[in-house]
Amino acid sequence: MNHNQPPKGIPHDSGFSRNALVSHHHSDHFGAVPGLRERTGLPVYVSRAFPDDAFQPDGFLEDGQRIAGLTVLHTPGHASDHLCFARLDGVLFTGDHVMSWNSSIVSPPDGNMRDYCDQLQRLIDRDDRICLPGHGPVLQDPRPYIEQLLANRMRRETQILKHLLNTSDTVQNIAASVYKKSDLHIAMAAERNVVAHLQKLLSESRVAQEKGIWRVN
Repeated sequence: MNHNQPPKGIPHDSGFSRNALVSHHHSDHFGAVPGLRERTGLPVYVSRAFPDDAFQPDGFLEDGQRIAGLTVLHTPGHASDHLCFARLDGVLFTGDHVMSWNSSIVSPPDGNMRDYCDQLQRLIDRDDRICLPGHGPVLQDPRPYIEQLLANRMRRETQILKHLLNTSDTVQNIAASVYKKSDLHIAMAAERNVVAHLQKLLSESRVAQEKGIWRVN
């Protein structure tokens, strides 16, 4: 799939929608948007934290703003500009913040594990009745699922700390230790997630790093 091409079959000025609200800047969510706007004249709105200065949106979105019957939630973590959109009837469009097929990658520097965990807790506290993810099927009664996503992150953090209590080490070795062998096909993503966890722990003064070697404080 070419994420940079707008869907075929949408005519110019089709009137099929009133606004395009972008969840975040990653290519599979934004890549086709400039072409879609050019083809249809559709107004495009992005987060105030949107990092691509080359694209000029029709407007910016901020946390708590109301637009098109939706409330904007700024949910950084997977991406610094990530947005979710809430309907008044308990339906939440979660983009990549909560996906029903897998957990989201959190890859620094734009990804931030501390923000991601904080925003998972925010959604748990909201207790929406339905989540519509950017990837995967609809989540009915999503709170237990989101609670498990957060618990899995905390479990991974505990594994990292346990490893570092035994030995100071590199990101690569930590990732190989805490991810199962069956997960090695996602080795690069695993390493990025480990970096995100380590940076969270560093911000909490629980670990330190020197010349690529991480240790507990």
